[in-house]
Amino acid sequence: MNEYLIIVLTLILSAFFSGCEMAFFSSNKILLELNKKKHPIPARIIDRFVQNPGIFLSTILIGNNIALVIYGLQMAKLIEPTISQYVESSIALLLIQTTISTLIILLTAEFLPKTLFRIHPTFILNIFAVPLMSFYLLFYPLSRLTMAVSDFIIKKLLRTKANTEQANWMLSKVDLNNLLTEHHEKSDKDDEGANEIKLLKNVLDFSKLKIRECFIPRTELQAIEVNDDLEPLRQQFMDTGLSKILVYKDSIDNIIGYVHVSSLFKHPKKLRNIVSPISIIPETMTANKVLELFTKEHKSIALVVDEFGGTAGIVTLEDILEEIFGEINDEHDILEHIEEQINENEYRFSARLEIDYLNEKYAINLPQAEDYETIAGLILFHNQSIPEVNDIITIEQFTFQILEASSARIELVKVSLASD
Repeated sequence: MNEYLIIVLTLILSAFFSGCEMAFFSSNKILLELNKKKHPIPARIIDRFVQNPGIFLSTILIGNNIALVIYGLQMAKLIEPTISQYVESSIALLLIQTTISTLIILLTAEFLPKTLFRIHPTFILNIFAVPLMSFYLLFYPLSRLTMAVSDFIIKKLLRTKANTEQANWMLSKVDLNNLLTEHHEKSDKDDEGANEIKLLKNVLDFSKLKIRECFIPRTELQAIEVNDDLEPLRQQFMDTGLSKILVYKDSIDNIIGYVHVSSLFKHPKKLRNIVSPISIIPETMTANKVLELFTKEHKSIALVVDEFGGTAGIVTLEDILEEIFGEINDEHDILEHIEEQINENEYRFSARLEIDYLNEKYAINLPQAEDYETIAGLILFHNQSIPEVNDIITIEQFTFQILEASSARIELVKVSLASD
């Protein structure tokens, strides 16, 4: 057989084995499980590989090494006559042959196939399942012999306990997260399953969520001094429509508890008589820990403090659940948050709206950073001061016009995108 043809075939085989090895270890376990009904024959073959990963890997390595040995012999036979005309030293001849052969192998049978097969590993395994099974059966006796020799060396000579138990095909959180991310990026926002995928992603990301990313900030708190009369408290409940109002002593940094609106039906004589204690948590605490705290204490509100012990804000059960299920709107939320698309390049947003939410809903790609979560945070981060009404601030390709603001915070902004 022509040397060129043998070299090409051995390179293809080596690339096949190297790529399939990468695809096997890069594949998403959950996606493989889901494809069992869609591709039953490849799924059964892949499942057999999964149940015997040691034998499978041994088969891949044996096939790859056989291909490389044949390639090396044929390559030497092909290039030696040409190189020997210019190089007399046998050592130099060997080095040149090895260098050329190695470079070709690394490019065509290692880097390239492993990179390509890693892009869609599950798809690759389904396509090449039958050819892989053929080599699996062909090299099975040699693979078993190789495994037996390896076990003997490990156990008897190296005195190490080999793991001969069947590999556990565990479905990890990373596998599920990768699968959901892939489907979320491909799915249409109007797709029926898009919301379910987003919900599952929110659940997976929940353990990493910090309270400072979802709490109600200090500037938006409704509170009353503990020595005030009951009438201002009643009026505050009526004006805000809230069910709970914080109670402080002397300063907002000294929150001592909260009052539930239902406590007023007990006809208390003093405000301090109906104050309920409130849990205090740091703003770095994770949301799942706070949810556990709420469940354990049968509470739905906690005081969030900063690193200096000052009041940073509060977090409620609703705030935490919104991070999983999305916005839970009531009549007060509707009045508080404004989001309106004026035209193709102009929007009107409440400054408290989160950038993640707006980017996902309107696909406007507002700048994101760990230093802020909302539009107000974005503006303050770049402007370094609270702007006044009608001030115009430019950040990258966005122009922010302040529509409503107070001395302490930004309320409403108009966002304009620079036209192309």
